[in-house]
Formats: sequence, structure tokens, C-alpha cells
Amino acid sequence: MDSMRGQGGIQMLLTAEQEAQQIVYAARNVKTTRLRQAKEEAEMEVTNYRSHLEVEYKQKLSETSGSSDSTEKRLEVETEQKIQHLKKAASQVSPDVIAMLTKYITTIKT
Repeated sequence: MDSMRGQGGIQMLLTAEQEAQQIVYAARNVKTTRLRQAKEEAEMEVTNYRSHLEVEYKQKLSETSGSSDSTEKRLEVETEQKIQHLKKAASQVSPDVIAMLTKYITTIKT
């Protein structure tokens, strides 16, 4: 009778081991499936983020390139104003410079 009980116990252990293996196998499958899902979700997030950044970049690029014409015109006006200011300042100082140069050229040191 003890041998029957022993074989029954062994059979129970084998059954329990098989069940444990099935549980581990199922858990591995669930883990693998979840890892694939996480990878796909991460790839989608990266793609969305990349496209969002690209849209922002193109928008800023269009804003800056659109205003480059106005910036160019503004710089041309400022440059022209500075040139006129320098010409005016040069014309005001010109007689003094000519007088000073004439004085140094005509004066002879002995």
C-alpha cells in the first residue's frame, strides 16, 4: 500500500511540475508579447515626436525666411542712414582737415 501511495505522490509531483512548466511558458509568452507591444508603442511615440519637431522646425524656418526680406530691407535702410550720417560728418570736418594739412605742408621746420 505504501508503494501505491508513493507512486501516487510521484504522479502528483510530475503533474505539478508539468503545470508549473505550462505556467512559466505562458508567463514568458505574455512577457514577450508585452515587450513587443512596448517596443511598438515606443516607436510610435518616437515617430510622433520626430514629426512634431519637424513641423516646428519647418514653421520656424518659414517664419525666419519670410521675415528675411523685411530684415534685409531694414538693414539696407539702416546702412544708408549710417552712410549719409558719415558723409555729413566728413563734410563738416573736411575744411578743418584741409586747413590742417595745408598748414603742415606749407610750414617748413628749420
